[in-house]
Amino acid sequence: MNLPAFAIKRKTLANFLVVLITIGGIWSYFQLGRLEDPDFTVKRAVIVTQYPGANPAEVELEVTDRIEKAIQEMPQLDDLYSISRAGLSIVRVDMKQEYWVDRLPQVWDEMRKKISDVTSEFPPGVMAPDIGDDFSFVYGFVLAMTGDGYTYAEIEEYAKSLRKELSTVEGVSRVELWGVQPKVIYLDISEAQLSGLGITVEDIVATLATQNMVVDSGGVEVPGRRYRIETTGDFADTEAIGDLIIRESLRDIGAAVTLAGALESRSVQSALPAQRQRSQAVIRLRDIATVRQGYLEPAISQMRFNGRPALAIQIANVAGGNIIETGQAIEARLAELIPDLPLGIEVEKFAWQSDLVAESINGFVINLAEAVLIVLVVLTVSMGWRMGVIIGAGLILTILGTFIVMAMMDIQLQRVSLGALVVALGMMVDNAIVVADGILVRLGRGMEPEEAAAEAAQTPSIALLGATFIAVIAFYPIFASTADSGEYSRSLFVVIGISLMLSWLLSMTVTPLHCLVLLKRPAADARDADPYGTAFFRVYKRGLEAAIRFRVFTVLVIVALFIASIIGFGGVPQQFFPESTRAQFLIDVWAPEGTPIQDLS
Repeated sequence: MNLPAFAIKRKTLANFLVVLITIGGIWSYFQLGRLEDPDFTVKRAVIVTQYPGANPAEVELEVTDRIEKAIQEMPQLDDLYSISRAGLSIVRVDMKQEYWVDRLPQVWDEMRKKISDVTSEFPPGVMAPDIGDDFSFVYGFVLAMTGDGYTYAEIEEYAKSLRKELSTVEGVSRVELWGVQPKVIYLDISEAQLSGLGITVEDIVATLATQNMVVDSGGVEVPGRRYRIETTGDFADTEAIGDLIIRESLRDIGAAVTLAGALESRSVQSALPAQRQRSQAVIRLRDIATVRQGYLEPAISQMRFNGRPALAIQIANVAGGNIIETGQAIEARLAELIPDLPLGIEVEKFAWQSDLVAESINGFVINLAEAVLIVLVVLTVSMGWRMGVIIGAGLILTILGTFIVMAMMDIQLQRVSLGALVVALGMMVDNAIVVADGILVRLGRGMEPEEAAAEAAQTPSIALLGATFIAVIAFYPIFASTADSGEYSRSLFVVIGISLMLSWLLSMTVTPLHCLVLLKRPAADARDADPYGTAFFRVYKRGLEAAIRFRVFTVLVIVALFIASIIGFGGVPQQFFPESTRAQFLIDVWAPEGTPIQDLS
């Protein structure tokens, strides 16, 4: 199909498509999702298993080894790392890099099944493993809540209330609290009272376990209907725990009788009724222990903000959403909620990714605009303002058309996709330059404008398409890579492919129309002039003739330069991406084993 001739004959349709691309490209730019970096999966899971009371050797032998053996059966496994501490087993699992977001959930399901199978081999007292495999879930917004003069419990309640309100903001997918201390019930028991009453700690534990259980209590059948019986044995508060009746075990009564019989038989007759009377007395838990609610001591982790105890409110953006708009919506909602908090409760930004994304994208957009401006200036200086406008218009249309396709393919604006536009910028203008220059030469030779436009675009069309395709394929290895870098950078190939193929299509259709409008036929006396007779082309011609005359020397120079480039490339430092410019850093503090967490916080 002769695309140039088709576009020239149907100018109205072609111009309508230009307007459509312009409007659609601008609209798509503002609708595209914005991220700092492209989405990628973290192929790591952490399995935490608690074994209270066990020493590190027991944890290693009875828990960690069994989990490791089960996971090592998986062919997807890449690396395994474990730590066994007193009462705690931590196993870190890394899967192979080729398992991306579409295959990784199945791998985690298989791992969970293997861990579930091995839990039956754990000794009594081992708690169910806690498996964390959602490290790819990024909380882009983090708030820190502090409260001078408020208890930790009060701060936690205000944080929960704020979490509930923020979860309704448009664009928010998840809101979680970080730094929350586990709540526990403490029983401060008097050993003297226990020994005097003949009650043991085991009796208390057994009574608590049997009381706070959900059991099937059966039902009652009446004519035409059956009612289920539900017993209420759970503890609603600490007072309910304190009201629990503690029963003495029969072995305590028997021990008392045996001891009395060993002294004298007459005392048995008097001691036994007394013992029975004591066993029948109602002894509640609050009579022998102080019941109080508190937080786990010592704390497993603590959060501080500017030196003060704090809680973090973590907010995650919806997948593929515009994180900048989400950040603005959260800020607007916070402006409504914070004034309602009591005096002394402060909420401050701890991390705000939307600001970083806006700064990063604005920087790339500025770089892109500067690059477009440089190309236009160079083209205008070297080829004239008419050629500069023609090729510049094609370049801008190509970028806008790329935004449309990116929106259709759900590709966000991020470092890699914007970087791809900058990389492809110099190649986008190649096709338009060839077509526009060919039209200008043919007009100079006296051809009719429409004939010159159709011929100049159609003649090199296949060659230009092949060259464009080769330029796109040069980036295919990045797209085809199964490594983490391939997953991170795959949009580079896609965006470059879209932009370069669009540049070829527009150079075959739109560029000839622009040339018909802007390029003027030279005067009759100038048509016989050689278009390549300028000083620049004369110098270039002499250099080309010299290179052909001394062709052997020319080839040797080219080969030598190629070898030198290979040698020099080996000395270039390699780095996947430059170091982050974000103004933050992380400090790891290692203290001797057994150091209280209060000393570090």
